[in-house]
Amino acid sequence: MSKKRRNILIIPIFIPNQGCPHICVFCEQEKITAQVKGTLTEAHVTGVLTRAMASEHFETCERREVAFYGGTFTRLPRRYMKTLLRCVAPHIQTGRFQTVRISTRPDALDEDRLDILRTHHVSIVELGAQSMDNRVLDLSKRGHSAEDTIRAVERLKGAGFKVGIQLMPGLPGDSREIFSSTVSRVIRLNPDMVRLYPTVVIEKTELARWYRRGVYRPLSLDAAVTWCQDACERLERKGIPVIRIGLMSSPSLLEEGQILAGPWHTAFGFLVRSRMHHRSIAADLPERRSCTRLRIRAPEPEIPLVRGYRNRGIAWIEESTGASVVGVVADNAVPRGHVKVEEA
Repeated sequence: MSKKRRNILIIPIFIPNQGCPHICVFCEQEKITAQVKGTLTEAHVTGVLTRAMASEHFETCERREVAFYGGTFTRLPRRYMKTLLRCVAPHIQTGRFQTVRISTRPDALDEDRLDILRTHHVSIVELGAQSMDNRVLDLSKRGHSAEDTIRAVERLKGAGFKVGIQLMPGLPGDSREIFSSTVSRVIRLNPDMVRLYPTVVIEKTELARWYRRGVYRPLSLDAAVTWCQDACERLERKGIPVIRIGLMSSPSLLEEGQILAGPWHTAFGFLVRSRMHHRSIAADLPERRSCTRLRIRAPEPEIPLVRGYRNRGIAWIEESTGASVVGVVADNAVPRGHVKVEEA
């Protein structure tokens, strides 16, 4: 039996803080990436790629990419940029990987460096915009403006790159209204993809000191899920895929005491997607108290979304309908994004 093919496999290679002209108030890249600053060598890159290609899942993916994340890739020394990209080039040429993506700052895109990206198989550039509100950016010590992001998107699109935008709801000075405005501005820019990383307080950051002094109050988990749910629904209605929701975990980040506060959850993205799904199936549910026992039929891939994290979705259905859910049954005849409810 052939293995089920995944659409895309992204192999991340982290360059924590390298090339960064600022230390943002929320940043502790070594904890987030589990990699010590300054350790990214040719041997390390080659090792990551070799291990990836030896993985049993490698050949099951239709498209495979290498991604240089963390730091500011286009502020690295030019020679170093080329060295890292040349580690990947032979595998692009043989078809083992299809392309390279990098992450960088909106204010770090001069033409010379864009030429280096173009000639070394980079086709996707993700911008750490974080917010489209200048006061939020100033308070977070980002060192760039919302206008820099607008110019960067226009420049990248004009040069033929696909563009991603990374946002961090809940930064200092942010609010639901301000973040909603940020999402509106991002929609107008029409990027090819968006990532949502709710702000968490990590030990040894300036934000951690602010939190201890009571200067900064992070979002609650419920608020962060709500903000991200609304953002994701609005973006995807406009055809802009949200490809990641929630900070990626790492062993060092998960060490006791490293995350001081904020909406951290190992299944944060699933919490958001499940709540989005519940909103989409709400119209399929019977009126409250119209029956006492229900059986839910749903497309098999969507059963986890219906159930929710630790069956919280079932609890929501029972609360909404006043009926007990006696089972969730796979039924691929039910349209995606819907359920069929039977009285049991």
